[in-house]
Amino acid sequence: MADMCGQVLLGSGLTVLSHPLMYIKVLIQVGHEPLPPTLGRNLFGRQVNQLPGLFAYAKHIIKIDGKAGLFKGLGPRLCAGTIGTVVHSKVVQKCQERGTPQVLGGQQKAAEGSFEHVVNETTKEMVARACATVVTHPFHVITLRCMVQFIGRETKYSGVFDSVITVYREEGILGFFAGLIPRLLGDVLSLWICNLLAHLINTYAIDDSMSHTGEIKNCSQAVTGFFASMLTYPFVLVSNLMAVNNCGIAGGLPPYASIYPTWVDCWRHLSREGNMSRGNSLFFRKLPAGKMYAVDQKRFF
Repeated sequence: MADMCGQVLLGSGLTVLSHPLMYIKVLIQVGHEPLPPTLGRNLFGRQVNQLPGLFAYAKHIIKIDGKAGLFKGLGPRLCAGTIGTVVHSKVVQKCQERGTPQVLGGQQKAAEGSFEHVVNETTKEMVARACATVVTHPFHVITLRCMVQFIGRETKYSGVFDSVITVYREEGILGFFAGLIPRLLGDVLSLWICNLLAHLINTYAIDDSMSHTGEIKNCSQAVTGFFASMLTYPFVLVSNLMAVNNCGIAGGLPPYASIYPTWVDCWRHLSREGNMSRGNSLFFRKLPAGKMYAVDQKRFF
């Protein structure tokens, strides 16, 4: 119980600190560009036209809503984090008590570090993450809608309880799970890619006789995690767009977004427009190729 409380407190603290970054990323994902391109320098020092980065975007939000404006949607996000941590911990505990069926057969208990062990542990983690994601997704949807209201200056989603009533009244139960499928797919793919790649690197590229083997393996896990998140980013983008699509606020309606019947339609449209990585970077943001900036609409078309 004490460990779980510690995890919740730590997670809540990190959520508060990282919230402004998520807020700005979500607005960029939707396509909101309130500041015109400026002349700057890329990583190689060459002068290029680029979009304002994290700090310029944050200053713009503070100018309009004050510093507190950077924390819109924090309440439901904290709820999601707390509930998600509890659900994840409980599911992992149940899996350990019952034991995970041997996915690949063979011995009753796979040796630690073996491929069977990696598959079994990843399966447990996948089940735990999936359960936590499903349970907390309604709060995730409310969080995103509270954030995207910045574009149209709406106040439709103003609190957790009022937002729950609004979503249920207008969209029913399914409204709480808008964008769930691509989010689940992205989480599962990212987990498996990360763990399997890390296993391959630790098994075939790292010699156990080397010094600091543990640190090197932890580093490889972090690198493969970053690589997996880059590969599955389009699922995150599509999930977030579907969570706010056609929900009655400006950021989910034309001209910022088309009305997508399904998440597959959203994926195809983004792919066709070359926007599958939109919002992936908060620094050194290059101009979208072949797009014109509309000053009045504060977006590219």
